Amino acid sequence: MRPDERYVIGMDSSTQSVKAVAWTADGTPRAEGRAAHVISTPHPLHAEQDADDWWTAACMALSSLIREIDPARVDGIAISNQRETMVLLDKDRKPLAPATLWLDRRAKDVVRTLAAEIGAERLHAITGKPIDVIPCVYRLRFFHETQPDLLDNAAQILSVHDFLTQKLTGEAQASWTSGDPFGILDIEKKVWSREILDHLGIPLEKLPPLNRPGSAIGRVTAEAAAATGLRPGTPVFAGGGDGNCAGLGVNAINPGAVYLNLGTAVVGGGWSETPELSRYWRTLASPSGEGYLLESCQRGGAYFVNWLLDTFAGSRNGARIFERLEAEANSLGVGSGGVTVCSYLVGCMDPHWDENARASFTGMGPETGMGHLYRASMEAITLEFVRSLNEMRRRDVAADRVFVIGGGASSALWRQMVADSTGLPVIRSLSNEASALGAGMSAAVGAGWYSGFHAAADAMSRLAEQVDPDLTKNHAWAELSHRQANVYLSLRKLNR
Repeated sequence: MRPDERYVIGMDSSTQSVKAVAWTADGTPRAEGRAAHVISTPHPLHAEQDADDWWTAACMALSSLIREIDPARVDGIAISNQRETMVLLDKDRKPLAPATLWLDRRAKDVVRTLAAEIGAERLHAITGKPIDVIPCVYRLRFFHETQPDLLDNAAQILSVHDFLTQKLTGEAQASWTSGDPFGILDIEKKVWSREILDHLGIPLEKLPPLNRPGSAIGRVTAEAAAATGLRPGTPVFAGGGDGNCAGLGVNAINPGAVYLNLGTAVVGGGWSETPELSRYWRTLASPSGEGYLLESCQRGGAYFVNWLLDTFAGSRNGARIFERLEAEANSLGVGSGGVTVCSYLVGCMDPHWDENARASFTGMGPETGMGHLYRASMEAITLEFVRSLNEMRRRDVAADRVFVIGGGASSALWRQMVADSTGLPVIRSLSNEASALGAGMSAAVGAGWYSGFHAAADAMSRLAEQVDPDLTKNHAWAELSHRQANVYLSLRKLNR
């Protein structure tokens, strides 16, 4: 640690915890603080948090971080937030009800209702989001129908980013990428859609101002400084959604760069100059403020693999279980000995957008073991991403390299699978906190460390080893993709 070293803080308020990381100009994580969140599920379709707990956890994480660095050396802070999560506040800025998370599915019965009222294609065109229960707009429609007083009494409708910004600076501020996942942002004009808001009967004044990523949105108040350890007056800059920030954190904001987060949910995509629409992805505002991200999403990514092991292998916590299964899976080759998996354990987002989709295993015989099921599950999750990526390529979206992050990126087998099935080199990110790094880059741009996001990402992204594809296996992967995709198509009537 140099005596003149300066820092920016990227704070990632995710579904289960807050991570606050102090980044140097070359992307080194100099210090960090963490605090946990608690998720409440009072009903099978409900996923909630106390929004005040977001602030409590943020204060704990920041206070822990500041004990390791001099707050006078911090040139700014930006926030990365769990997406599709919102809280309604009263005129005194107190939560009217528990915040609803992206996992919440209470609005599932009004999704088609709203789509019919406004038009599914019209909603998709305005927001870039195919019809699905996750965006907040459907919960707003649900409250409009079931709890109209809740919406009437709400003075503010905020994301986690906006809520924490208000706690830090005194005023709620949204960024293009924190507002985007609500499903009420006009992705081309970068404004709240009056058409959708008017349909819901929600005044524009209930939504926070929208800001370009990296722009100055306030300064830390004396009260917030006392709670967090930050220096009063520390600049706060617009950050945004955690998936968007993760794409920035691995420098996937250039033509040809593709990102893939092998986490609890598997999210991946590429940068596009234009807002291309498809059932194979969600179209998002880019974290750089220029262009768009086309993002595929699987709710049941590594979550599916963990469920498989916890349910059928006793536990994933056994001694060296992953090491043993990786060795077994690696010996099987493409196709897992004929075992094929459909990984829609918690429904399907792209390309089918089917809440009723279910998981399945087919092609098993007496020789089938856990290694077959493990590998076939990874193949299924990989190929869902590959089919989305291939659709992007058909739209002339450039793709020449894949940056992988998340817990699954530690698997050499999984990285090789991605390389062989896409035919692209796969590069692992050194940062396990890509979302916090992306937020840090936003602060670095806002603080004037760099001329723009491309310069910041080039300087601060940190990469590890590269895996090159074995192109002799590409045909086998293409055949497997056709077979694996047909499992859902064959079983969907039975599942319904």
